Amino acid sequence: MAPVDRPQHERYDYICIGGGSGGVASSRRAASYGKKVALVEVSPHPWRHLCQRCVPKKLMWHAADLADRLRHAAQGYHFEGVPEPKFNWATFKPQRDAYIRRLNNIYETNLGKEQSIATGGRPTIPSEDEVPGASLGIDSDGFFDLEEQPKRVAIVGAGYIAVEFAGVFNSLGSETHLFIRRDKVLRTFDPMLQDTLTPWMEHTGIKIHKHSGIQRVEGEKGQTLTIHDVNGETTEVDCLVWAIGRHANTENLGLEQLGVQLDKKGDVVVDEYQNSSVKDVYAIGDVQGKALLTPVAIAAGRRLSNRLFGPEKFKNDKLSYEDIPTVVFSYVNTPTIGTVGLTEPEACELYGKDVKIYKSSFRSLYFSQVEEHHKEPTVYKLIVVGEEERVVGVHIIGMGSDEMGARKQDLDATCAIHPTSAEDFKTSCRNADLAIRCGKLFAVRTVFKTSNH
Repeated sequence: MAPVDRPQHERYDYICIGGGSGGVASSRRAASYGKKVALVEVSPHPWRHLCQRCVPKKLMWHAADLADRLRHAAQGYHFEGVPEPKFNWATFKPQRDAYIRRLNNIYETNLGKEQSIATGGRPTIPSEDEVPGASLGIDSDGFFDLEEQPKRVAIVGAGYIAVEFAGVFNSLGSETHLFIRRDKVLRTFDPMLQDTLTPWMEHTGIKIHKHSGIQRVEGEKGQTLTIHDVNGETTEVDCLVWAIGRHANTENLGLEQLGVQLDKKGDVVVDEYQNSSVKDVYAIGDVQGKALLTPVAIAAGRRLSNRLFGPEKFKNDKLSYEDIPTVVFSYVNTPTIGTVGLTEPEACELYGKDVKIYKSSFRSLYFSQVEEHHKEPTVYKLIVVGEEERVVGVHIIGMGSDEMGARKQDLDATCAIHPTSAEDFKTSCRNADLAIRCGKLFAVRTVFKTSNH
């Protein structure tokens, strides 16, 4: 049903506070079991995270991808009459936003005793006490409000949001600076991904300020900003984007008065069944601080409603937070990433000498026809454990990685599709460049390197 501004019943079976991905999914699933459900949302649009962040971000990826494809069409694939791409941010934004509004309208028309907290999270910006002038910047949500494309932009952060924004700005022609505290991006990802992506981002023209941070910002919004970093250097930009993380929306909800336990970051503490410290009060999605991803919130919300209101077969239904796949749209000129399971250090810490690593590197066939300077790297890593070689981690970087619990022999038994990058992944499983036990070389094999153009 469409949104309402007052309760329609005296009592509900299920009240969900927060209309993001998890809240909407859980509410719909509960309603499918015939329950009276109230979905409480402060904004006029439920499903706001999916429609206002994830979808427009992917649309910006498509825009950046098209720019690069057009360049390759003319320079590498010999298409004639293809002009140098020039992106018009000012005209694309209202078209993109109109599509998002249509999505919101679609979701609005498809829409107690038990209560769920699904209020999500929001981007973090340093206070003025921490970084004078910090408020002159925008957060990751503010990226989608930009009416014009900035000619010069600074992004602060080393996580996937910072990496994705840096890639799209750079691909569309903005002078792009990325400030990171250490020497590599994506520090929580497998080291192979860090080691491959960081130098390639620099290769594409992104200026990475390593072992750095923002000391203060001077200027006025909408005009030139002068960034003073902790190393004593200054950088002038037109836009500053903070992408340093997110925190839960748990303030001013009265949770502490109810006895709901929060951790030091403000996340709701839950068990494996999404139960909070108070009976019949649950938490799903970003507000509980684990795996801050839209599909995760949706899956957790549905499983919670299955357990609470579904048939007997769902009485123990829950979401496993192990082996959750993640994609990083590292953007054009920068290879995308697909990853699931344990990183190599995590696997070695957990399984010790039983860990074996298979790794292969090559270049996608697509880049055989473009200049050497633009040939993106592709690297695959497969982490297996024990004699049966059970797969505990898969990490892929390269074209198509964003579109890809088993045993390695299951991968070996599949028939490859030729010619694709997936074929090279299968080859790497069977004839890996080298296999390693916890960082120590134990076997070198004859390698059939494919698509190495």
